[in-house]
Parts: sequence; C-alpha cells; structure tokens
Amino acid sequence: MKQIEILDKHREERTKCIVYTRVMGYHRPVESFNIGKKGEHQERKFFLEKKSHNNVA
Repeated sequence: MKQIEILDKHREERTKCIVYTRVMGYHRPVESFNIGKKGEHQERKFFLEKKSHNNVA
C-alpha cells in the first residue's frame, strides 16, 4: 500500500501537529510565521550535544 493510500484511509484518525520553536526567549508556532521566517526555519540545522567528560564527579 502506498503512503498516500494509507494517509487517505486513516484521514479521520489523524490530528494536526503544531510545531513550536523558540524565538527571542519564548515559544511560537511555526505556522504563524511569515514566508521569510518559515524559509529560515526550514534551513536550520539540528544537532545533539555529546555528554561532556569534564564534569564527572
């Protein structure tokens, strides 16, 4: 079954997902951004920091 068929089959079970991001110290939904800010948000790179071994007790 193709992805679009699966999405159509379960359309009534789906809910909207609102993505928030931190802007100037507070959280805002990305959907409320203007077109330029949405483009900037898509270009962001996400990463995970590795644990520091310097603070071992």
